[in-house]
Amino acid sequence: MNTKLLPYSQSLGLLTDLYQLTMAYGYWKSGMHEKEAVFNLFFRKNPFGGGFSVACGLAYAVDYLENFSFDDSDIEYLSSLKGNDNKVLFEKDFLDYLKKMDFKCDIDAIPEGEIVFPFEPLIRVKGPIIQSQILETVLLNIINFQTLIATKAARMSIVAINEPILEFGLRRAQGFDGSLAASRAAYIGGTSATSNVLAGKLFGIPVKGTHAHSWIMSFDDELESFKAYAAAMPNNCVFLVDTYDTIEGIKKAVVVGKMLRKDGFKMAGIRLDSGDLAYLSIEARKILDENGFDDAKIIATNDLDEIILDSLKGQGAKIDIWGIGTKLITAYGQPALGGVYKMSAVRAKGEKWKFKVKLSEQSIKVSNPGIQQVRRYFNDTENIGDVIYDCEKDLSKGCIMVSPFDMTKQKKISHDTEYRDLLIPVFEKGKLVYDLPDIQMIKEKTIKDIKKFHSGIKRLVNPHEYPVGLEKTLFAMKTDLILQSREGECK
Repeated sequence: MNTKLLPYSQSLGLLTDLYQLTMAYGYWKSGMHEKEAVFNLFFRKNPFGGGFSVACGLAYAVDYLENFSFDDSDIEYLSSLKGNDNKVLFEKDFLDYLKKMDFKCDIDAIPEGEIVFPFEPLIRVKGPIIQSQILETVLLNIINFQTLIATKAARMSIVAINEPILEFGLRRAQGFDGSLAASRAAYIGGTSATSNVLAGKLFGIPVKGTHAHSWIMSFDDELESFKAYAAAMPNNCVFLVDTYDTIEGIKKAVVVGKMLRKDGFKMAGIRLDSGDLAYLSIEARKILDENGFDDAKIIATNDLDEIILDSLKGQGAKIDIWGIGTKLITAYGQPALGGVYKMSAVRAKGEKWKFKVKLSEQSIKVSNPGIQQVRRYFNDTENIGDVIYDCEKDLSKGCIMVSPFDMTKQKKISHDTEYRDLLIPVFEKGKLVYDLPDIQMIKEKTIKDIKKFHSGIKRLVNPHEYPVGLEKTLFAMKTDLILQSREGECK
């Protein structure tokens, strides 16, 4: 990529939770730091009560990992930290180790724009336990947020069908860095443009925007403000018509539109930002068409989301373009994805893998063991199911997928069913081996992939559950590990 995605000049080595570093120190102090571990990043529930999610954030993660290190200022800060006894928290030799540490992990990930589901590892990290542990927080920070926003945008895009969605959320975003990541994720999820000019520069997203109410209010007359804007930007005229009286504003926009036409330009459209958008858009369409502006677009804004979009379309609203800000950029309705990062295997040098599960009183929180891969099976028309399996398992003769929570729910996949594995190599021994696609290719992938799923999973309310299960021997391994752990607790 030609530009850094993370807009910071200083080191991001300390973008982690303190407990990652205290555990890293513990591994180092115990002589365990070169032990090899496997961690999987996944989520347990689709957001917004939906039936799918859109993987996003990998490019940010790659950018971070390519520069993963601790600089002098990081080490100086860590050396100043104190424990409960007011003595230094980390000894100097450990800090020297951090400073000289080379990134050596293997990273496999599901590419951005792929449709994903609960318990599927979006990222698999394999490498020295000290490094793979430190990476937990930053990877969750990146992937959780951007996957959440991309999914929200995809839900809106599905409802809008072929009508463009403009992302207008910068002023309501959680910080400028959050706005940049969200603008990028929203575009991958299905928006057509952003108002965020820096996001346009950094990521190559088209930028759109016209004027606000303050422009109109700075003039003595609404018509005068439209004329002045047309004179200043005749090739970018979308008039905001609801400052005083919406219907009258539409009529004044038509007057200026006719003036533009005489000068060889055309009025691109009008924007509605308040009131009964269904009624006003229908009336606006009548006025525009009656005056020969049948190609002028009607843009609607005003705290829109996928539920309101669905309602407006059901009411026959004549809206061509949707401008969505707050409820997209903030993932309104679900503040976080809830992704987690769990160890699934560990081994000392020269030894075999020991597979691990994390137990819980809640079955949904029991993790899956093994060095996991996700295989997506499909036929000529659509995807039919995803199997999470251990990489050492040969599936050439087909497989049986088992529901993670009900062993009686099983589905047999024949050996000749078409498939593709979703996790692909990104880093090998710390070296980047993956060519990052440009954002337009990722966006097109999202659109293409969504079409390959049954319409039921795309419903806004009570969606169909897409089949995702554990390969039968992996399910059995998980069950055995749970029983062994339970028996150990009872002794």
